Formats: sequence, structure tokens, C-alpha cells
Amino acid sequence: MFHHATATATAANTFSFDTLPSALTAPMALTLPEELLPFTVRLVRNEADLNKAVQIRHAAYARHLPDFAETLKIAETDDVENGVVVLLAESKVDGSPLGTMRIQTNQYKPLSLEQSIALPEWLKARPLAEATRLGVTNEKGGRLVTTVLFKAYFQYCQQTGIEWMVIAGRAPVDRFYDRLLFNDVFPGIGYIPLRHAGNLPHRVMSFNIDTAENRWAQVNHPLLNFMCNTYHPDINLGSPRQRYATSLSRSTLPAHGATLPM
Repeated sequence: MFHHATATATAANTFSFDTLPSALTAPMALTLPEELLPFTVRLVRNEADLNKAVQIRHAAYARHLPDFAETLKIAETDDVENGVVVLLAESKVDGSPLGTMRIQTNQYKPLSLEQSIALPEWLKARPLAEATRLGVTNEKGGRLVTTVLFKAYFQYCQQTGIEWMVIAGRAPVDRFYDRLLFNDVFPGIGYIPLRHAGNLPHRVMSFNIDTAENRWAQVNHPLLNFMCNTYHPDINLGSPRQRYATSLSRSTLPAHGATLPM
């Protein structure tokens, strides 16, 4: 159903990402049922966009980790690194931010979680994308925003040649990924304290892009049609050429030493 991008290893775990059109941006998308959402999801393009993402990020973390949330009141240098994009969900009614997620590929450097743990060889030698800084509003509809952000993450991986999604999820966020059929990278170990997450325990989980549709179909997953058989025009990831054409500059952002996946 999808046209996948391909990625080939070049040297020292760096990759050449050869991007092909996604079915959801190609004419084939016109044959899928279309569903409109009460909000949009797009890539952060400028400082104003990033400020919106930071606003919702801080508010979301403040509900569960208030001490750490104090470090998230301003943007982080990771937000504007090469190979990083930030998703922003906004209300169609008033443009207010509803959710955000940061995605980092390993095209330019190892994933953030690799600062604390060594991924197994079978995984780290492949094109990866880690989702961090997931935050959604506490208002009604937050679960839908989370699900649509995940679909945008999934589509982004398809369009950029990513083979594996990798996340570090603290409880109870990890249950969301269990339901999506993510697997533990380190089976039997459970939650692992991560230095870059303030030593909070996280499960490191992975998900293969190419086999996703078949695996969801085999278990009659309730999100199969939403993820694979429905066109959501309100998810706008732009073109690969546009993704890194941002007006943001690292020199304008303060450095943060701590990071907290998910």
C-alpha cells in the first residue's frame, strides 16, 4: 500500500536516505477514504512555531514531572539539530497548540538515548528515528492528538527511509506503545534507568516500519484503517527538501544538559 523510501549504509553507521513519494502524498492517496480532523499537524518552521511547541511541552510535563518541567520552559538545542524535526498540532478554531513531538533520525549522529545505553548491533546499524518530548493538552481530545502525532511520526519514517522507530517510554506512556505492538529492545530487563532522563526508569522499545501493516492486520488492530487506509490531509509533513529549511538557528537557543525521552 505504501511506497517506502530506501536507506543504505555508507560508513560508520551513517546513511544515505533516498526518499520516495509516500502513498499519502501521491495520487494514490486520492483513492483512500478522507477524514478531516479538528486540528492540524505540521512541522515547526520558525521561532514562533517552536515557542508553541515549547508551551505545550512544558505544560504536559508539568502535570507529571513538575521539577523537570522547569527545564523545559525554553527551547532546547536538540530542537534544531540536523536530522531533527518537531511536530506541532494546532487547533483549527484558534490556532492554539494541542500537542507536540520531536523526531530525531540517526542520519547525522546517534540517537539521544544512545548517550546512556548501547543499542544492539542488529538495530543500531539500521536507519532509526527516535520520538521524544511527546506532550499533549490535558483537554478532551488529547488521546486523538496523541494518536495523530504517532501517525505523523509513522508517515515521516516512511517518507525518509527509516526502518525502525525507537522510543524510551516511562510508565504509563509505554502502554501506548505496547498496544501499537512495539517490542522491547532488551527483553526481560524491563525498565532501565537512563542518565539522560534523570535516571528515571524507561523501557526502550522498537517498531519495524516495513512489517507494520501486516502485523496490525494479523491481529485486526483497531488502528489499522486509521493508520494505513485513511487519508488525513490535516497531517502536512511537507517535502523532504523543505524539512530542514528552517529559519531557526542553534546560536539563538540556550543549551540544556538534560533530556527526557517521552
